[in-house]
Amino acid sequence: MELLLKPIRQFLHCDTPSAWIEAARKAENLPALLIDHLVCELKAAQSAMLLIRRYAVDAASGDALLAWLKPYEDFTYRMQGDWRELADHERLTKAMLPKRDAPYSQELIDKMVLLIKEELHHFYQVLEIMDELGIAYENISSSRYARGMLRHVRTHEPATLIDKLICGAYIEARSCERFAALAPHVDPKLSKFYMSLLRSEARHFQDYLELAEQLVGHSIDERVKFFGEIEAQLIQSPDTEFRFHSGPV
Repeated sequence: MELLLKPIRQFLHCDTPSAWIEAARKAENLPALLIDHLVCELKAAQSAMLLIRRYAVDAASGDALLAWLKPYEDFTYRMQGDWRELADHERLTKAMLPKRDAPYSQELIDKMVLLIKEELHHFYQVLEIMDELGIAYENISSSRYARGMLRHVRTHEPATLIDKLICGAYIEARSCERFAALAPHVDPKLSKFYMSLLRSEARHFQDYLELAEQLVGHSIDERVKFFGEIEAQLIQSPDTEFRFHSGPV
């Protein structure tokens, strides 16, 4: 695992604070941990989907992406449908056609479609674990974490896309770092699951960075450092509610 974690820890500007880990170990915080993790998996899929729709595919392909995620969104945000039926919606039913005027779009499509498939599969796996543990899904408030980074995204292209990709890289890297931080302190079955997620998602942050570097055509180190400092501040500063990406509570 250390080989997987090494580039992640080198990329992030800080480790998860011990106070957050102590909060995560408390039985009363397990429902919030799993429910927020569940929602984070969907949001990761949605973010990738929005990037593809905005920058890479034609209108018909964009509509197919919306249809792909709709059952998950209905369950999560509108509490509609049976979660057990979501397994039938894990596959994209239409090939994605790239826009003609976006030379980078095919690689963006390939990386993001694979990411969406993995995130939706993990979403379902979290639901299975929640069911086994007798934890019912309910709507909870989101943390300030992602919003805290995205509010600094520039508002002109291609800078907007570059910044969104960098933010995506930090969110993915932090998620993996937290899987590893949690694993020694939770139920063995949940620990095994978190380690499997680490193995599956460890490359995601690099996919985002590689796309950003290819699109900009020159070094993105300055923006990576900028968002790294913001991300570390969000992770280290106190939060009012315990969430998967919250700071110390």
